[in-house]
Amino acid sequence: MSVYVSNLSSEVKELELKQIFSQYGSVRRVRLPIDKKTGEKRGFAFIDMETDAEEAVAIKALLGAEWMGRTLKVNKAITKVQVSPLWCNL
Repeated sequence: MSVYVSNLSSEVKELELKQIFSQYGSVRRVRLPIDKKTGEKRGFAFIDMETDAEEAVAIKALLGAEWMGRTLKVNKAITKVQVSPLWCNL
């Protein structure tokens, strides 16, 4: 139950994202990745919501919304799929 949001301003803070997404449900965690080389924010974040329903409401409400001078791109986050060790031997 994670939302991917991109096209974020470099000025955005985790607390601000939590406040925005909390309008649509319970936010469990906000992850705002930082570039390891530059220390700058990478322009996207992952917001973990409590339920799929809250996630869907947040996506619908914020997709294309203008925030901090940017048009938000919001969708369901795609999770990494673990590869079975059996597949590694092919």
